Amino acid sequence: MIVFLAALAAAAAPAPSTRAADLVAIDATIKATYSVISGPAGQKRDFDRMRSLFAPNALLRVITPKGIRGGSLDDYISKSGPILEKEGFYERELGRRTEVYGNLAHAWSSYDGHTASGSFHERGINSFQLVKIDGQWKVASILWQEEGSPPVYPLPNLGRKVGR
Repeated sequence: MIVFLAALAAAAAPAPSTRAADLVAIDATIKATYSVISGPAGQKRDFDRMRSLFAPNALLRVITPKGIRGGSLDDYISKSGPILEKEGFYERELGRRTEVYGNLAHAWSSYDGHTASGSFHERGINSFQLVKIDGQWKVASILWQEEGSPPVYPLPNLGRKVGR
């Protein structure tokens, strides 16, 4: 029993300081991802910056009532980029829960997104998978699902609230 309790205590112990640095870097990568797709109508998006945030062969996919659609980062940029720039779009993070295991991280990130005109509004969850490559955290994939209207999948409480 004592061995079990010691193992349990070790598992619950704070991670080494490198984990704190990893969390800061993961946070910066996710915030930059939201930032690069957001902006007013007519504003060019910095897709070179977006590419720098993503791992090679990264995927961006959405779960819809008809199944999963999406593809590579370049697919996302070619399909969504013109719409983001023409209509204007803002997406902000509402909350996040992040787990790290070695060079792998997963972040549940609830979001609120809308066009500049207000003609489109959605909330949902972005599931970020990140990988540490050459000391930098890169997005390997994002899989997301809308909450729905009315909410079919209400947003969970992810704990840590993210500032505006």
